[in-house]
Amino acid sequence: MVSQSSAAGVLALLQEPEPLLKEHALKSLNTLVPRFWAEISEQIELIEALYESPELPKSAHDAAALLASKVYYYLGEYDEALSFALNAGAAFADEGRTAGAEEYVETVISKAIDRYVEERSKVSSGEGDKIDAKLQGIIESILNRCIQDGEYKQAVGIALESHRLDMIANIYHKANDVGLLSYAMDAVLETGFSLSYRDEILKFLLPLFPPLSVTDRSPHVHALTRLLVTLSIPDLTVPLLTSLVPKEKLVAYQLAFDLVEGGAQDFLEGLRTKLPEGDEETKPIYDRLREILGGQESVKLYLEFLKRNDKTDPLILKHSKDFLEARSSMYHTALTLQNAFMHAGTTSDTFLRENLEWLALASNWSMFSATAALGVIHKGHFNEGMNILGPYLPQDGGADSGVPGAAYSEGGALYALGLINAGCGSGRQVDEYLRNALKSTQNEIVRHGAALGLGIAGMGGKNTEAYEELKQTLFDDSAVSGEGAGYAMGLVMLGTADAGCAEEMLMYARETQHDKIIRGLSIGLAFIFYGRQEQADKMIGELLGEKDPILRYGGVYTLALAYAGTGNNAALRRLLHIAVSDTSDDVRRAAVTSLAFLLFKNPSQVPRIVQLLSESYNPHVRCGATLALGIACAGTGLQDAVDILEPMTKDVIDFVRQGAFIALGMVLVEQSEASSSAIASVRTSYNKIIGNKHEDPMARFGAAVGQGFIDAGGRNVTITLQSRAGTRNTSAIVGMALFCQFWYWYPLAHCASLAFEPTGIIGLDGDLKAPKFEFISNVRPSHFAYPAPMKPPKKETVTKVAAAVLSTTAKAKARERKKAAAEGEAMDTDEKEKEKKDGDIEMKSTETEKHGDVSPLTGSLSNLAESTLPEPTFERLPNFSRVTPAQMIHVTFPRDGRYQPVRAVSTYRTSKTASGLVTGERYAGGGGILILNDQKPDEEPDYIEFTTQAVPTPAERTPESVRRPHIALDENAPEVGPPEAFEYPFEDDA
Repeated sequence: MVSQSSAAGVLALLQEPEPLLKEHALKSLNTLVPRFWAEISEQIELIEALYESPELPKSAHDAAALLASKVYYYLGEYDEALSFALNAGAAFADEGRTAGAEEYVETVISKAIDRYVEERSKVSSGEGDKIDAKLQGIIESILNRCIQDGEYKQAVGIALESHRLDMIANIYHKANDVGLLSYAMDAVLETGFSLSYRDEILKFLLPLFPPLSVTDRSPHVHALTRLLVTLSIPDLTVPLLTSLVPKEKLVAYQLAFDLVEGGAQDFLEGLRTKLPEGDEETKPIYDRLREILGGQESVKLYLEFLKRNDKTDPLILKHSKDFLEARSSMYHTALTLQNAFMHAGTTSDTFLRENLEWLALASNWSMFSATAALGVIHKGHFNEGMNILGPYLPQDGGADSGVPGAAYSEGGALYALGLINAGCGSGRQVDEYLRNALKSTQNEIVRHGAALGLGIAGMGGKNTEAYEELKQTLFDDSAVSGEGAGYAMGLVMLGTADAGCAEEMLMYARETQHDKIIRGLSIGLAFIFYGRQEQADKMIGELLGEKDPILRYGGVYTLALAYAGTGNNAALRRLLHIAVSDTSDDVRRAAVTSLAFLLFKNPSQVPRIVQLLSESYNPHVRCGATLALGIACAGTGLQDAVDILEPMTKDVIDFVRQGAFIALGMVLVEQSEASSSAIASVRTSYNKIIGNKHEDPMARFGAAVGQGFIDAGGRNVTITLQSRAGTRNTSAIVGMALFCQFWYWYPLAHCASLAFEPTGIIGLDGDLKAPKFEFISNVRPSHFAYPAPMKPPKKETVTKVAAAVLSTTAKAKARERKKAAAEGEAMDTDEKEKEKKDGDIEMKSTETEKHGDVSPLTGSLSNLAESTLPEPTFERLPNFSRVTPAQMIHVTFPRDGRYQPVRAVSTYRTSKTASGLVTGERYAGGGGILILNDQKPDEEPDYIEFTTQAVPTPAERTPESVRRPHIALDENAPEVGPPEAFEYPFEDDA
């Protein structure tokens, strides 16, 4: 071990005139720097002089440069350390192989990449002449070494950071692994690259992907889908689709269905219009592709899936109804939301029709919400949407009916119509109908519903006519209708970053005196800049610098939605700073909640980030932490999130408890008792809180909504902000952003249904029909089973109390039995052997042990107790079965089966760990609509018959008391008098 005095002796050699001694000293000191860098730093000027000395050989120059670089590294002067490392030549290259120098080398390389990127950017923009040759040399040497060592992913990462796309192509061709392209794409989509560079990389990667084919089950369909949806450029997507027609039409159909999952309306509409008409052979295929890209086919299939598999437990709703007082508008809305979420997409309005008296108790905005709930229940029921809502919609061309209270049901129906056609209304009749409804009435309630419906149906459609109609509604300066118009204007122009629209909306928000309108416009601005990253920075800066806290609130959501799903570190730091520093509680709560929109692709990071925030002294910050956990960790069952949320259900502040109950429902949706230990206790807690009339109303509201989430969609949907391919799910993100506004406006809570993703396998053949087949889930059936139905409460029965027997009586009877036994006589109290009847089977004890119990009535063997049989390790499931996301990785198709999917059921993707490293993991993002390749086309297929969409008649669906709520709650009706006096005939009482 080298002592300090020995190090000083080596330093003294630097003063020797002999060049060989100096070189020896320099090389020796390089190994001593980690321990004696402080002493060596005192001689830094001498070391630099030796580096420049012409008397020393090149090897000594390199050693001096490396030594100076190390000293500056330990002094924290990283730029100087990099400059000397670049001049160290071979000495720095050899240092990479030296044990214990890893941290120094990694830091210098990181700085080298940063400087290289900076210089390349200057050259590209014309501000610089050329890149330092030494700097370029060190980057290329690093890349070449990674390739030689087989560290291809590390090489791809460095190439991405250094903007060397040519090296990515070289790495891919050398490794011949398409997974590297997916890795590169994931890395650029989930890190802080600029929007322009991101698009440049994706356009470069697209032609590198190999052709899609049925024979290899196209393992990279998901990757291509993510790439194409992210770019959203029809001119790049159409050639890929046409290249698959007609030889690979099954893959073309699969790609089209996958594009619909995450694609925006204008992108899908662009694909439909740009697809060629085709010739006699290909025209039917292109027509089918246009039908799929319209979006309605996917929604119809999921509608059928949800209706077939509806496992809603009616006793849960009955329990809530029995304990939540219907005359309280808050409780009525809570049960309305619970029922809507539990039946979302199932088309089952049984609960409403069986509880018409309860429904009729709704008044004013409760009636608005109750009617809008039909849109959640019938979401996607395009063909019958107008018929279902017909009795509630405005009559006589939208003119005011003059009936008190009717405006609430009419406005709610227009909102419901938008929810039914969510994301698919642009360019269809519903869009025109809603615009006409907006123009033809002056009632602010009806216009509010029409505006919300128009925005949701035309989400991302960029319909300028709809935008202008909404703008005129805004300029009327009505608080109620103006708020709806503000939200809707942003929805229609979703993700456009249109500067003109943004300027108009911001200007009006600054001028109006209505807080409702300001809030609607501020969230609408966030929608306009959805996904635009650095292009939104200017607007974000303006909004966050406003004095009005509502506009700062909008700035927080603009920041969150602009960088949604990117995990951008700068955006995260900004939100965290706002969460602890803003003067407005609303802004601070929004900042914490918005963390979820940035991090939903890496949910395991969120509990660690919000742990301290969940313990804040400020209840609004704690409330924001609950929603952040709920949204980001939705459907994961993540125990770390549950561990934070469960104690918060006992918080001293009511709205914090409310948020915790709602968040638990999101996190635990589609979790079974076998997969999550918390599910049973949470369900019990919901029932207890809802049933406790002394509990705070806000907590009971949260428990009801949380229970709706945990059993959403008939227990066949999950909540997720990304599509199966891993792209951002635009509808879901928008829906959750609107749901968060329920704090101010309960009707917006219905928008959470936009984030409901049906979880199942829906197989279609080449004719887009659903054949009957089975696939295998290689896991115990109980592990992902539906929850057991709620048991009805047991009726208490009165049991007779046993008669008291005196001890003297018992002794007397004992003496009599003893005497009778001595005489051999049978006493009446003894049991007599029953006579054997004809038809009874006498079973020996050995047979009973072998076969189980025997029925005393028929003599047949009863079923063995389930606990005595070992549970199978797999199960066969038919087409249109529920398969939860966690279960998807266990699903396989039998190799000898007739139908095989054209893409993998589940796939691999990469994700960032808590430390920031990008690693590979199994991604359960498959399932959904699968196109199947028929291995036995000569055999006659057996198809599933879709259930008929039975729609109740208007008379069954809309009694007059529901259509006109004022009749049920007529404040002017005379009070009922007391009953007449009477006398009870006590003398006749037996």
